[in-house]
Amino acid sequence: MNSTLFLKSWKKEALKLELFIGQDAKNRPGLKLELLVKNRKTATLIPVKLSFKMEDIECPRCKTTKYRNPNLKLMVNICGHALCENCVELLFVKGSSACPQCNIALRRQNFRVQIFEDASVEKELDIRKRILKDFNKKEGDFNSLREYNDYLEEIETIIFNLANNIQVEATKRRIEQYKKENKVQIMKNKGKKSKEEEELEELMEYEKIETEARKQQAMEEELELEKQKRKKKEALIDDLMFSNKSAKDIIALHSVKIEERKSKVNLRKPILFSSGLTTQQVFLPVPKQNRDKFTYVELKLDNCGPYPFSPNTLKIEGFTNHVRSAGIAEVAAGFLTENACDRAMQDAFCGTFFTL
Repeated sequence: MNSTLFLKSWKKEALKLELFIGQDAKNRPGLKLELLVKNRKTATLIPVKLSFKMEDIECPRCKTTKYRNPNLKLMVNICGHALCENCVELLFVKGSSACPQCNIALRRQNFRVQIFEDASVEKELDIRKRILKDFNKKEGDFNSLREYNDYLEEIETIIFNLANNIQVEATKRRIEQYKKENKVQIMKNKGKKSKEEEELEELMEYEKIETEARKQQAMEEELELEKQKRKKKEALIDDLMFSNKSAKDIIALHSVKIEERKSKVNLRKPILFSSGLTTQQVFLPVPKQNRDKFTYVELKLDNCGPYPFSPNTLKIEGFTNHVRSAGIAEVAAGFLTENACDRAMQDAFCGTFFTL
């Protein structure tokens, strides 16, 4: 039973196995440990190599590890394959050479420090940055949201194909065709800032002003504190020299005054705002709508019967005397006593002239 077969069938054999680590490897930090797996049936040891976190960082060409060289830095290029700094300097002395793994022509100036552990992520980020320089249309350039979403989906498809080496040549021809068809639009959008960029610049401007104001406020507070300390010290010395009270009472009195001043201090924070002038933010004018002026037309009700008295007539004739008067809260809400009486009269006369 080899290690490959064990790794495939570890779930089935989990209850039949004993795991332990060799004591010699356990006491040697930085060394690749061997996880020895003992099968009870065959009594064979199966080595499975484990590695520490420092061992994970390794140059694929010279095999230098982070444990051997703590200053090791891996560099990546457009192909996504990593090399250490020493290998980059050795292979790219003339400025350009082929990648040792994929034989793609690379330039030394395009190497950068690897940030993510997975080199494929670095490759995808590089491709995305390069593609978005040309595919820079905004939502306002499309007639509908559906067209804009299709455009974003097309960008993601192109990035996925290039990052995973799927139909590379066809994808490159697709990109070149897009550049030719949208050359003017690409140049125009490169010089135009998006709304998100303007908001980011405005936020950075606000943070810069706020930081400067805090520094200035801290300096003023420090100077004021030094000034107050000097005055308190001079006042204490004068009281000790010329006052008839004992030194203990004078010191206690000054301590009370200091506590009172501390409780009264209430520093006001400066009110900051960003005008947005530096970002040249322009708002569209409110569109004007030409509409006819409102003309009141009295509502005419067809109740299929004689029209009852008006609310004022109901009150004058005494019909409201038989209805509960509206309270203060009801009057404040807009309800009047005449409303209930008027509603009852409308219900009584409505439909009296109706014929089938």
